[in-house]
Amino acid sequence: MNTTTLIGIIIVLVVVVAVGMWLITRQQRQRAALREQFGPEYDRAVHDYGEPGKAEAELRARTERVEQLHIRTLSTDQSAQYAQAWRAVQARFVDDPEHAIDEADHLVADVMQARGYPMADFEQRAADISVDHPAVVEHYRAAHAVASRTARGDASTEDMRQAMVHFRTLFDDLIDTRQPSPAAEAH
Repeated sequence: MNTTTLIGIIIVLVVVVAVGMWLITRQQRQRAALREQFGPEYDRAVHDYGEPGKAEAELRARTERVEQLHIRTLSTDQSAQYAQAWRAVQARFVDDPEHAIDEADHLVADVMQARGYPMADFEQRAADISVDHPAVVEHYRAAHAVASRTARGDASTEDMRQAMVHFRTLFDDLIDTRQPSPAAEAH
């Protein structure tokens, strides 16, 4: 083998290794970005789909789907009206927890619809919510599961109390009524 051929082989190998490293780095950045965007929902998707590649494709598809929707923020008046409705539901919990859970589930769905989320089946709603509200989608799943058990008569009062807490977490995120923390105000 002459020197020119050897240099050509080395150049090709260097290019192949460089392209390979670039592809690996790119994939790692994309994975990190999805982990950052979706938080715990990323791990749930990997578990559900069995491998990171399939989960990441699903999470990207969710993002693209939600980008096509016309999600909007609520006006201050809408937020105030929904907050008042929530307080009424929460007050009814003491005397009638079963109906309060059902009302909370419907109120969250109403807020989602007012924001522009489609009201397809629950799993699609949860997937859509996970794009913009990844930190609270597990609360939605947990609350909805208890609401379903409550409708069948299979939930304890403590289960229903926890469901109200879960619904409230998602509800606050959807209407954005939370007060900034003192640390956030300082910045």
